[in-house]
Amino acid sequence: MSIMPGIGTVASPTCPPSDFLGHETECRDVLRPWLEGVLDMAESAGWNRRTAASTLMFLAAQHVSSAGTSADRKA
Repeated sequence: MSIMPGIGTVASPTCPPSDFLGHETECRDVLRPWLEGVLDMAESAGWNRRTAASTLMFLAAQHVSSAGTSADRKA
C-alpha cells in the first residue's frame, strides 16, 4: 500500500510559537494539503469523506488528550 503518494515533507515553521496566531495560521496552511490528500485517499478507497474527516478529528483529539496526560505524569 502506498502511503500519501505525491505528498512530500511538512515544511518547518517560520513564525515563532510566541506569535500564536501567525504560528497557528502557518501550521494550518502547511497541513491543509496533507489533510486534503488523506481525505481524497479515504474517499477513493470507498470511505465517506465526512466520516473520514470526523474520524481524523476524533483521533487528533484523542492524541492531544493522551499527550496532555503523559505530560502531566512527567511533571
